[in-house]
Amino acid sequence: MSLIVQKYGGTSVGTVGRIESVADKVMGWRENGHQVVVVVSAMSGETNRLLELANAIQEQPVPRELDVLLSTGEQVTIALLSMALEKRGCAARSYTGHQVHIRTDSVHNKARIVDIDDARIRKDLEQGRVVVVAGFQGMDEAGNITTLGRGGSDTSAVALAAALKADECQIYTDVDGVYTTDPRVVPEARRLDHITYEEMLEMASLGAKVLQIRSVEFASKYNVPLRVLSSFEDKISGTLISAEDAEMEQALISGIAFNRDEAKVTILGVPDQPGVAHKILGPIADSNIELDMIIQNVAEDATTDFTFTVHRNDYDKSLAIMKETASKLGAREVTGDTKIVKVSIVGVGMRSHAGIASTMFKTLATEGVNIRMISTSEIKISVVVDEKYLELSVRALHEAFGLDQLA
Repeated sequence: MSLIVQKYGGTSVGTVGRIESVADKVMGWRENGHQVVVVVSAMSGETNRLLELANAIQEQPVPRELDVLLSTGEQVTIALLSMALEKRGCAARSYTGHQVHIRTDSVHNKARIVDIDDARIRKDLEQGRVVVVAGFQGMDEAGNITTLGRGGSDTSAVALAAALKADECQIYTDVDGVYTTDPRVVPEARRLDHITYEEMLEMASLGAKVLQIRSVEFASKYNVPLRVLSSFEDKISGTLISAEDAEMEQALISGIAFNRDEAKVTILGVPDQPGVAHKILGPIADSNIELDMIIQNVAEDATTDFTFTVHRNDYDKSLAIMKETASKLGAREVTGDTKIVKVSIVGVGMRSHAGIASTMFKTLATEGVNIRMISTSEIKISVVVDEKYLELSVRALHEAFGLDQLA
């Protein structure tokens, strides 16, 4: 008998009918002899509805009270799923985050899990029950309800799996796994049977929306095997996300990620002096704007040019800050561009193979795609290109690295 933690997202429990289907899936695992803990999100659209209610009362809701409100969404789902399981003759018990003592810090609306007391869950499992836990929530040391931020149910599930030393944590969503790239852009994209934590972290940070980054970080830290499955299909293979297997020959490139939400800001002709990078980027950080790629070029006239990318939502604010900074530093001008995208290739196979970057750049050059910026890490190469070349770039790279070929 193995212990499985399953997580079902909002679309998977969006209606009573879908909750009934989830109950059938859980029963299937139970009938195969597994112990099951289920973590659920609020029904699809419910969190947004609660937020609208809060904003109708208060433009900036008190964080503590907002957490009290938002946590009710999952409470509905755990009760309904437990009822559906009981109806099928399966003993079940539902718990809110604070009832199973998921202890967090006190940062309301984006709390982090500190500790989990698994005694109550283990007792129920030993008595033959399925345990249904509300995701996305916990409590701080003072007993206040806290929430983990958007996508926090994934983190709840992985944390519970780590605490219980589960054999596997299964994330059920509206796709049947992690793909080599977005099938809507490349119809030939194929589902990966296996991917490492490192690769998944890179792909998630680069725009792949299958899993929340914090949940993958948690899984990697505690070595929890993650499996992404579809709640709308009966297939049980999905994509396994785990530590790198030394005996397994890794694919050269595992996937291609892209991000449409990039914007670029450049400050030109800044006097090249010690500390200039901080003078340029410090005000951006002070405004809680996250930087992505950064490039500095030093000219022969003792000036330097700085280019960096930010989320498009932060573009106007970043541009205004840079114009003010340029005036203070005596820079020549500030320019910007929102019509750019980032395309990245990811794969642990890069560690042991040369020529990956060359193949990438040659492929893009052959297609007439001009590279505006380049960033690399041990298992990733990212380029910024004009927005109009996004789909062409992704398709060409997908073919160049043989990702459309079945394993």
